[in-house]
Amino acid sequence: MSAEATSPGVHGRRRGLPRIDLRRLGRAALLGPASRDRLPDAIGHVAEAHRAHFPDADLSVLHRAYVLAEASHRGQYRKSGEPYITHPLAVTLILAELGAETTTLTAAVLHDTVEDTDVTLDQVGEEFGKEVRYLVDGVTKLEKVDYGAAAEPETFRKMLVATGNDVRVMSIKLADRLHNMRTLGVMRPEKQERIAKVTRDVLVPLAERLGVQAIKSELEDLVFAILCREEAAETRTLIAGNASAGDALAATADDMRRVLREAGITGEVLVRPRHLVSVHRARRKRGELRGTDFGRLLVLVADDADCYAVLGELHTCFTPVISEFKDFVAAPKFNLYQSLHTAVVGPDGAVAEVLIRTHQMHKVAEAGVVALGNPYAPGPPAGDTAVEGPDGERIDPTRPGWLSRLLEWQESAPDPDTFWTTLRADLAQDREITVFRAEGGMLGLPAGATCVDAAYAQYGEAAHRCLGARVNGRLVALGTVLHDGDTVQILLAHDASSGPSPEWLEHARTPAARIAITGWLAAHPDEAALPDASPRPPAAVSAGPRGTVGVISDLPDAPVRLAGCCTPVPPDDITAFQVRGGTVTVHRTQCPAVDRMTVEREPVPVTWAAGDTGDCQVTLRAESFGRPRLMAELTDAMSTAGAAIISATVEPPSRQRVKHTYTVQLADASLLPGLMRAMRDVPGVYDVSRAQQPAEA
Repeated sequence: MSAEATSPGVHGRRRGLPRIDLRRLGRAALLGPASRDRLPDAIGHVAEAHRAHFPDADLSVLHRAYVLAEASHRGQYRKSGEPYITHPLAVTLILAELGAETTTLTAAVLHDTVEDTDVTLDQVGEEFGKEVRYLVDGVTKLEKVDYGAAAEPETFRKMLVATGNDVRVMSIKLADRLHNMRTLGVMRPEKQERIAKVTRDVLVPLAERLGVQAIKSELEDLVFAILCREEAAETRTLIAGNASAGDALAATADDMRRVLREAGITGEVLVRPRHLVSVHRARRKRGELRGTDFGRLLVLVADDADCYAVLGELHTCFTPVISEFKDFVAAPKFNLYQSLHTAVVGPDGAVAEVLIRTHQMHKVAEAGVVALGNPYAPGPPAGDTAVEGPDGERIDPTRPGWLSRLLEWQESAPDPDTFWTTLRADLAQDREITVFRAEGGMLGLPAGATCVDAAYAQYGEAAHRCLGARVNGRLVALGTVLHDGDTVQILLAHDASSGPSPEWLEHARTPAARIAITGWLAAHPDEAALPDASPRPPAAVSAGPRGTVGVISDLPDAPVRLAGCCTPVPPDDITAFQVRGGTVTVHRTQCPAVDRMTVEREPVPVTWAAGDTGDCQVTLRAESFGRPRLMAELTDAMSTAGAAIISATVEPPSRQRVKHTYTVQLADASLLPGLMRAMRDVPGVYDVSRAQQPAEA
């Protein structure tokens, strides 16, 4: 059922990950281990692949691991009929070809021993050390006898937690799933489909996020062949019918080699055929495919400067398709991928896509975190991708933001079903953005994330107290969608008893935010029904239990609302007018609208209800000198004084002066004088007054 991989290996040759001759391995395995002075034939090809990346590697530990694994699995067979030992050997070879270091390969040879034989973790640790023990434990499945239907999601949860401490756990799991998918044809069709769906929803996105494109591409093809059999067959037929399609790219490659040679740039130009799913996607996007659509050109050079030199020559000597240009060298993808992407038009009008990389970039592009070697060993990992944080400690390049977020929210997932569903949804996010915190530092969030997501990413459950946010210096609603490069500041209430409203769930995109909000709402069913403090458009307040107007003697049954232009609150002097539709609108007596309306209408006698100082809204204007952090201090002061900010506008600075307009909710109108005093006490604020126009939402 598997499809041949066509992506080149880490050295740029046109080859996929190695296919295993299981029958030959089976015969070699049945002969048992070789003598002490030479490696067994069954693991010799693994040693050869490993030495290609690590010429000085000590192979004795691999020998010992194979001896233990072969003896432990002896007598076990896979459903295909081959000795079981062929599976761990195949997994180890996949990783060896990708450039995994010796510890990873040792754990790969042993990865099923604890799960399927009498070997214990303690034995593995005593014989091979704590790192190998940890890796083997990380990929060992939980027993269905103990966990029932929850075994699969809980196994993945355990594996992800282990990956958070050592990413090599997931490297082994990906190679394990790849070999199992290659040999899935012996399973019943319904089981093939179930495993293929989990692979599509979980393993393929993980391979993408860890940058292991060589495994990701083949997994995609294998899943495609099972879940979309007819489309896969059509695509294979299309590829077979265009066997000479590479000739068009080969001719363009020759032209490029000549251009680079004349420019004095040393580099390789290779034809890189598209894999099965890539051809299928290109067909859906472009309709009828031309010869150059069946592959891409890959240019490999020595250093970053050469990448841009090649780009300049190609755009000078060929007609570039500017819309296809992307620079992932200066701005790498979240999975460590680096490359320049462009496209050029050939003499016949055919478009050829071009990838430009250094050799090291190509190694990381194909093998991702596997190519980094052991990131936990002293010194920088392979590829010198480590950077130092402000405290001088090395920042782990294999622990990106998405993995940290995933590890955080999985702790709050209340049950295996929620975890499993949320994991799939989280992994379906195919792009990540970076936003900057106003206080310093960065947050990695999925595309489409809002200020709600940023609040929970930064503060965890303390984000329940969120009042609003400021993006790029402007106050915004919590539902505002963030974009790559935005600067965000989250405003929190000092009252620890405040919490989110159900509406926040409409704005939450990340699992961490949704789980935290859902948990709070479930724990506070009564409070969840109260009005929230998040920014929202100011609403008219009708006569009722809060901020109520007394018996309007002339119109006792008329509906009443408080005017938004002057937001009257007790004990303001008030005047009312009946407007279209019979509603009585209540204004402050000092409101400019009163004089205008008096010309057209008779005022209606109105009073506040006796003793009423209830919940109310009010609009305030603050005038200040511009200075750093003024808005942060002003909104903090308002929050401390008991005001919930509903909406706000900030006018552009004029002569170093800034005008702020806020509509706020107060639990009691008697708090208004204290609120205004607190605002005036903020350094830089020289006036606070009641506004005559409401703030925009």
